[in-house]
Amino acid sequence: MIDDNSNAGGHRRLEHLRVLVVEDEALVGMLLEDMLNDIGCAHVEVLSRFADGLLAAETGSFDLAVLDVNLDGVASFPIAEQLIARNIPLVFATGYGASGMDPRFSNVPTLQKPFFFNDLERVVFQALDGA
Repeated sequence: MIDDNSNAGGHRRLEHLRVLVVEDEALVGMLLEDMLNDIGCAHVEVLSRFADGLLAAETGSFDLAVLDVNLDGVASFPIAEQLIARNIPLVFATGYGASGMDPRFSNVPTLQKPFFFNDLERVVFQALDGA
């Protein structure tokens, strides 16, 4: 899954990583996709609806997921539960920060919105290293 060799920028290569992004804001979803591609993830699937995200979590083949906590007013925690049950590492993305998280997911890395490239990169490796 992860090649620990460094590329020219000194980052681990993630070219085989399959990433699920569930984000209801189209621009944020596109930004996440671009940033994940820049980190080295070649396959990023972006979904915007809770039902689609839940189905993907139940049936998809992913190495990592990035979930918006609030999907058009619906908490993404059931999606997270499915991913955890399938041993798929995940990251929560939220404008509320870790303080607004369900305590059941206190060990899941949280990406505070707005975020920068280095923030995303840090939580991706944190999630993968904790898997």
